[in-house]
Amino acid sequence: MDKPAIKKFSVWARNKLIADTKYRAGLVGVTETAVAEPLPQSNETVQFFDVGLPQPYRIEGDAVTQRQRFVAELNKETAKQGSYTAAYQTVVDKVAYTWFNRLIAVRYMEVNDLLPSRTRVLSSADGRAEPQIVTTPFDAVLDYTPAEQQQIVALKNDNKLDEAFRLLFLKQCAALGDCLPRLFEQVDDYMPLLLALSFTDKDGVVCHLVNDIPESDWQDAVQIVGWLYQYYNTEPKEQVFANLKKNIKISAENIPAATQLFTPDWIVRYMVENSLGRLWSEGHPDFDKSEWKYYLDEAPQEPQVAQQLAELRKGYAALTPEDIKCIDPCMGSGHILAYLFDVLMQIYRSAGYTDRDAAASIVEHNLYGLDIDDRAAQMAYFVVMMKGCHYDSRFLRRHLNPHVYAIQESGELTTDALGRLGKQESTARALLDGFKNAKEYGSILQPKVTLAELDTLQEQLREVDGASDMGSFTDQFVAGQLLRVLCPLVEQARMLVQKYDVVVTNPPYMGSSGMNAKLSDYVKKFYPDSKSDLFAVFIEHGNEMVKRAGFNCMVTMQSWMFLSSFEKMRVNALQTKTITNLMHMENMVMGIAFGTAVTVFQNVAVHGYKGTYNQIKLQDIENDVPKQFPVSGNRFAQVSTDNFSKIPGKPLAYWVSNEMLRSFADFAPLGDNYPICIGMRTGDDERFLRAWYEVPFTKIGIGYKSASEFTEQHRKWVPYNKGGEYRKWYGNNILVVNWENNGLEIKDNTRRKYPQLGDNLNWKITNEKHYFKEGITWGTISSGAASFRAYGCGFIFSTKGSAIIVAGRQRQHLLCFLNSKIAYSMLKVLSPTVGFDVGYIGSIPYRTPKEKSAEIVENYYKKNVDFAKKDWDSFETSWDFAEHPLVKWSRQLRDATSIGATMAYFYNGERPEVSCPVELCYLLWQGECNDRFAKLKANEEKLNRIFIDIYGLQDELTPEVEDKDVTVRRADLGRDIRSLISYAVGCIFGRYSLDKPGLAYAGGKWDDSKYTTFIPDADNVLPITDEEYFTDDIVGRFVEFVKVVYGTDTLEDNLAFIAKALGVKGTSPRAVIRNYFLNGFYADHVKIYQKRPIYWLYDSGKQNGFKALIYMHRYNADTSGLVRADYLYKMEQVYESEIARMDDAIAHGASREVAQATKRKEKLVKQLKECKDYDDRLGHIALARIPIDLDDGVKVNYDKVQTGADGKKQAILAKI
Repeated sequence: MDKPAIKKFSVWARNKLIADTKYRAGLVGVTETAVAEPLPQSNETVQFFDVGLPQPYRIEGDAVTQRQRFVAELNKETAKQGSYTAAYQTVVDKVAYTWFNRLIAVRYMEVNDLLPSRTRVLSSADGRAEPQIVTTPFDAVLDYTPAEQQQIVALKNDNKLDEAFRLLFLKQCAALGDCLPRLFEQVDDYMPLLLALSFTDKDGVVCHLVNDIPESDWQDAVQIVGWLYQYYNTEPKEQVFANLKKNIKISAENIPAATQLFTPDWIVRYMVENSLGRLWSEGHPDFDKSEWKYYLDEAPQEPQVAQQLAELRKGYAALTPEDIKCIDPCMGSGHILAYLFDVLMQIYRSAGYTDRDAAASIVEHNLYGLDIDDRAAQMAYFVVMMKGCHYDSRFLRRHLNPHVYAIQESGELTTDALGRLGKQESTARALLDGFKNAKEYGSILQPKVTLAELDTLQEQLREVDGASDMGSFTDQFVAGQLLRVLCPLVEQARMLVQKYDVVVTNPPYMGSSGMNAKLSDYVKKFYPDSKSDLFAVFIEHGNEMVKRAGFNCMVTMQSWMFLSSFEKMRVNALQTKTITNLMHMENMVMGIAFGTAVTVFQNVAVHGYKGTYNQIKLQDIENDVPKQFPVSGNRFAQVSTDNFSKIPGKPLAYWVSNEMLRSFADFAPLGDNYPICIGMRTGDDERFLRAWYEVPFTKIGIGYKSASEFTEQHRKWVPYNKGGEYRKWYGNNILVVNWENNGLEIKDNTRRKYPQLGDNLNWKITNEKHYFKEGITWGTISSGAASFRAYGCGFIFSTKGSAIIVAGRQRQHLLCFLNSKIAYSMLKVLSPTVGFDVGYIGSIPYRTPKEKSAEIVENYYKKNVDFAKKDWDSFETSWDFAEHPLVKWSRQLRDATSIGATMAYFYNGERPEVSCPVELCYLLWQGECNDRFAKLKANEEKLNRIFIDIYGLQDELTPEVEDKDVTVRRADLGRDIRSLISYAVGCIFGRYSLDKPGLAYAGGKWDDSKYTTFIPDADNVLPITDEEYFTDDIVGRFVEFVKVVYGTDTLEDNLAFIAKALGVKGTSPRAVIRNYFLNGFYADHVKIYQKRPIYWLYDSGKQNGFKALIYMHRYNADTSGLVRADYLYKMEQVYESEIARMDDAIAHGASREVAQATKRKEKLVKQLKECKDYDDRLGHIALARIPIDLDDGVKVNYDKVQTGADGKKQAILAKI
């Protein structure tokens, strides 16, 4: 199946149909803003509309009536929504999807020769562009009137083939309304008025439908309809999720688009075979299951369990095929219903039924489906009817009406109308009240009526209908109103109230944060244990819909299996239901970026029952199906849910071995012995958090042992743990938080936002008594494994970077354990998703190493933390960064003997070829990194071995550590040369000094005495030009830095090595370096500093007319004026001089020189113009003399220095 083609067509067709519908509506005076009255010359049978052309647009006959109905529908929808614009869009969408559905239904039927007329409508079997029905219209027996016959002949004779085609298509739709009334109903309403249809238009829907999707893809109604429906919703779905990012909740009309997901065919088969299939086969053991690829046989059971099962199966054995009731309460386009139909057909055949009788019985007795989406219901209805045709060629002639519906909301009934129902008025009112907002809730609704009450009401409605035939016009009108409003409600209420043998569905996935207020309040009230996500609500409700011992099978997100927010629901299910099957699927197995699971619940508790569990990984899927099933070695298990109760939180960790289960039973949870704490939620991270390098370093307090000590030293910013990247042992120390005056601003802000807290701020400023204490931290959200790090005194921690408050030897033991494979395996049991909250960490069973092992563990702790700290501090985003590694190694080059020995150690006695000192320093750094990496990896494997032995898990875990899990960095030539350049820029600005380790200046008072070997730039402005116009531009200063650090004699070799490592184009090493500064340096800087750059780039634009770097910490109110007066003006003068020189070359040079000069002049002219335009913007800012406060951070100050006194922003700095 060509899914890309199907998707492309569906997305395009939706927009095309909507545009065509709006165009057709506009022709009759209906636009997005208003409904125009017909022009004065109009009458009851002919109407005219001004469309901006010399002649008005004319409609007559049926089109006049259709327009009236169209306007009435708009008025009705406007009254409902309270907005004409919204109503217009709703009605247009409805028209577009209705014609989309009808077109694909006709296309499927013509390809599969299912049209009653046996004449193709959209295409021709011989490949001609003209549809068969246009070529031979009267071969199709469509009950033409004489007038229609004459009109068709006339249109063909006049070569008005598209008009003839439109008429014939509508005639075919009308004919199909007889056998498929719920898809082709009421074609005499307003819909035909808005249909723009052409087969000759090469960019029309019909042409693309016929030609873009291969005919071979139309063989299976389920697949083609399902994918067309899913892809039709692509853009609405994207819009819903874009709105969620803006905190716009999902409204009722958008729930289908947001939650619709086509279930892969093999998963549908697994679901149906292991629910409906199990129900029948367990009661009929001789039933032939050989066609079922995904049915899993039951595990051998203990005798007492087998006895309980035998009793249950007596009930299954008593079932006849007609007895079985199956429902998909979220049926979408009908995929699950279709395979339920297939399996039911197998059941009927086994009982001796003919296919014809079975098909009719399945539709009448067995199959039920609901959805909130009218579009989906149309498609599901069509799919079920086509499935009937598959088994019975005369199925459409039987006028069967499947129990497949879109849930409808209550209509309006007058008191007089309700009064005619007598004693059944209360039941009718219960239905009207219960379905008032039915589109919000769908099939989780719980109507407050009984089946008996519904039967009585239905009988009463029949009597009212019969009596009206003999009554007055008013009687007939009221009866019609009662039937129109109540009959659909009675039918859907019956489907929601009655119990089923089998419930199978793929329910909507929607977290509580996306729910609108009505839906959120409803699920909180009626489904408090599963309110966190709509899929969980459906699990709970599905279990309520099935009969005792019936099966509820759902494919959902995996999160309910593990997360604490679903624990109550999970525990209730484990206590009151039996899980017969569970198939656990990795991210993307279903084409979505999260894990999913198919669970089959049996509505009876058979304690000790061993369910069958298996896992499917993405690598197991080939051509959209598993390569084998079940996959051997993929956590296949047949275990009792009693095992889950042995694990804290009762996660469905079906793969856990008995040995690991014993660990949970024998060893105390971490939380019993250590404070495991969430920390502070500031309430406004933008205001209170900074990266440490943004603020004056002198205001940061590092290493203070208490809040009082910190406050006494008048510091403002304190280190703040907030998770970060996957990194073990040490690091991720980037953020600082405003804790001035013991957090006064944060506390005052919390009181303002949450006045109900009073002075008890612990709900937000949590565990304050543990701030500034040393401990262990980790990121509570990670797509992979959790990673734990030691931190010293002087930190505050957050919720995303929670903490274990522990010191001394206990911290050493605990950190080594938490970074071991044992802890990782246990966390995968407790929380296999992306969350590692304190509750999960506190539930890990922990056994302290005995003394002999403890000493070994402590030794590895010290080494590992030291390795990680040295690695972290080798990069300038560490506040303990001393100097760049390639500069550090340069200081030792004079000692050739030592360097030779070091190289021999790092490279096993070999001496790599070296072209220059920079390369030698890089090789030394590379050796250092490799050595550190190898030692840390070896240490981690030794620790794994120790803890595996402690827990007795040698049979299931190995100590080996993959390279990707070792979190110290290896050398990377491109990255490390770029970081050397960044360090050089820091030295040029005076942030660093070659004469002292660490920061030389990061705010505060400037001290010239810190700089001797290499003098920083005097005025804090480094121009970046595309040619060497200034000897002291950034390239000149960088060359000077390289000369000072690595020597004059080897300068050119060093520059050549650096240029090659950069991998940037250029005619010489200096040109390469210049191009990097011009086009790459700032992007790298912004990335390294996480969009909080400390060097700011004055940038005129795309022509690179003017660029200059400044250092944020040296900025003052006159900086922009200085840049303008001393650099921008000079740059303009340079361009003017160069343009004059090019003019001279053009006037007097040879032809080749003229061409080069002309090309260069064109560039210079553009650069000069860009500079002059930039001068206007920069001048506006320079005159404002804007100061900054480093405490405000980069984001605030970056905008501030670009905003003039008039409040207008001028783009003078590069975007970040």
